[in-house]
Amino acid sequence: MRVLVAGASGFIGTALVERLTAEGHDVVRLVRRRATRPDEAAWAPAAGIIDFTVMDRVDAVVNLSGASLARLPWTKGYRGEIIDSRVTATRTLADAMRKAKRPPSVFLSASAVGFYGDRPGELLTEFCSAGSNFLAEVVGRWEEAAALAPDETRTVVFRTGLVVGHGGAMQRVGTVTRLGLSGRLGTGGQHWPWISLTDEVRALAHLLGSGLSGPVNLAGPTPATADRVMNAMAERMHRPYTFTVPERVLELVLGRAADELLLASQKVRPQRLIDDGFRFEHVTVEAALDAMLSAPPARA
Repeated sequence: MRVLVAGASGFIGTALVERLTAEGHDVVRLVRRRATRPDEAAWAPAAGIIDFTVMDRVDAVVNLSGASLARLPWTKGYRGEIIDSRVTATRTLADAMRKAKRPPSVFLSASAVGFYGDRPGELLTEFCSAGSNFLAEVVGRWEEAAALAPDETRTVVFRTGLVVGHGGAMQRVGTVTRLGLSGRLGTGGQHWPWISLTDEVRALAHLLGSGLSGPVNLAGPTPATADRVMNAMAERMHRPYTFTVPERVLELVLGRAADELLLASQKVRPQRLIDDGFRFEHVTVEAALDAMLSAPPARA
């Protein structure tokens, strides 16, 4: 397939482009500057500008654009950027697809497990309702923008959890652990949906050729608590895991991000992906951490 990728230079995008290229796909990268190569196309997502004719030349679009949730704290201004960077970029792609003479057959658009909000004690599949916090609102608007893609384009919104790899939120976890400052966050019993970077990009490649549409959870098949993730990381890096940071301290320092990123409990199951025949390479978070720590950082 000829695949257009938005966010190709990011943490997940870099690994995805490598995977797709290795599988024989032809990748076109969207860049926020003048395109200088045949495998590039220019756009300005914040302004809603893109050459929509690029959509006539590709079979699929993968949207990974969006301001990082790992950048803390979430000030009022940055919360606006979190929303706008996702909604505007996604709407720009969907509008371009609608203007194309031959729209792409597949649109994979990033989303997040933040859709579900804080749901301790529940097993969350794609058939569960939305939560009511800030991230749930962000994801709701993000997915609504993806739904503007043309009817003839099979659209998947993939709800990703914590991606275990050299980048994103795990980069911050690694830094804290390396400094010997790792410890229990709140009770530590909150579930963190996780997925290895390898399985994230394998799942996206799978979805390109799948018949699925609508929401798909991208999370590892074995649930893990925050305590399990953080402790396993400390063990593998041979660093102490002795601190307990009370919820109140996290909330005072990080505000809303503490409640929605670190303390929220989401026991997410990738039901539709499993039912579609996908098999995970890394079934436990420990296996995902081993793979991450044994691999060199991705090339920029």
